[in-house]
Amino acid sequence: MRLREFLDPTAISLDLQAPTKDLVFDELVALLRLDERSTLQISRLLKRREALGSTGVGRGFAIPHCRSLALNRLRLGFGLHRAGLEYEAVDHRPAHIFFMIVAPPTEVSNQYLPVLGKIAQLAQIPDVPERLRALSDTEQLFRLLEEKGV
Repeated sequence: MRLREFLDPTAISLDLQAPTKDLVFDELVALLRLDERSTLQISRLLKRREALGSTGVGRGFAIPHCRSLALNRLRLGFGLHRAGLEYEAVDHRPAHIFFMIVAPPTEVSNQYLPVLGKIAQLAQIPDVPERLRALSDTEQLFRLLEEKGV
């Protein structure tokens, strides 16, 4: 299983602009290009999950995630916030790199936690945060994911 399998090129933004955590969720969910009702539901679920504890894992990474009936398969969204966003991360540093995970409540293949683990593993590789922050196109993202074996 590779992250690329769940990440459509249209679900990538290298220029997130939202000034707050809640608005960055809205911006990320919009990348999935769902109907308005589903978009609102997923955004609300991400905010509810975040209220339980920050999904800012440190080193500039945030992994907002939730389960929703709006989707029938796991989907990823990727966003880069070049200015950085206060995120209440574990290391108290701003978040720049966002991997959003949205999955249906039940999955036959049970990929939700393994995908979350792969992203957390990626965040710990020494050169990755800097390289992700320097991305200039989506192909660079896919090449980096391939190079790192995630």
